[in-house]
Amino acid sequence: MQALDDLNTRVAACTRCPRLVNYLADVSRTKRRMYRTQEYWSKPLTGFGDPDAQLLLVGLAPAAHGGNRTGRMFTGDRSGDWVYGTLHKFGFASQPNADNRDDGLYLTNAYITSSQRCAPPQNKPLREELLSCRPYLLEELKLLARVKVVVPLGRIAFDSYMSAYRELHEDVDVVIKLRPQFGHGVQSDLPDGTVLLSSYHPSQQNTQTGRLTREMFEGIFSAARRIIDLP
Repeated sequence: MQALDDLNTRVAACTRCPRLVNYLADVSRTKRRMYRTQEYWSKPLTGFGDPDAQLLLVGLAPAAHGGNRTGRMFTGDRSGDWVYGTLHKFGFASQPNADNRDDGLYLTNAYITSSQRCAPPQNKPLREELLSCRPYLLEELKLLARVKVVVPLGRIAFDSYMSAYRELHEDVDVVIKLRPQFGHGVQSDLPDGTVLLSSYHPSQQNTQTGRLTREMFEGIFSAARRIIDLP
């Protein structure tokens, strides 16, 4: 889709947030020892996946030594192992591993985007940075016209998506009455027919403490297949 390609070109060239531009440059210079021979992407990350997707995942932000290094969402880190391994199990990804942006991975009927496109210091985006990124999310939501199920990964992604949704649907009743609650596995039917299916983020903080288990995470995508009505 040319419009989506044009959007991604603008995203990758974005320099709206000086704090993040400087942080990415610093990460690229210092690197982690295990990646010292690799060239870091160190730019904003574009969305990734099938333009005709019925399933949309919304993440928080790239990891400094994951997506920010490899140049693709959820690629090269532990969270990505959970995301792509699960997407593969349920038929949305061509392979379970995501090592780099040239590894041959592709998505079928799924698209991944993020609330913020640059890795933030300490994985903590500022409110004004999230707001600076929101126009990109808004444009994506307009272009991804076939989406039926949205899976926000974590509370910040949930809030970002709902803010964008309200902005796109200016009907007063929607703005006032639409108050879905975040919680793992909580399903909300939105007025336009989209189903919001919330999930905890597959961060190590959640997966290593047992707050998010494989069974819990896979249950989200099993439910997404049923809602989309896939065999």
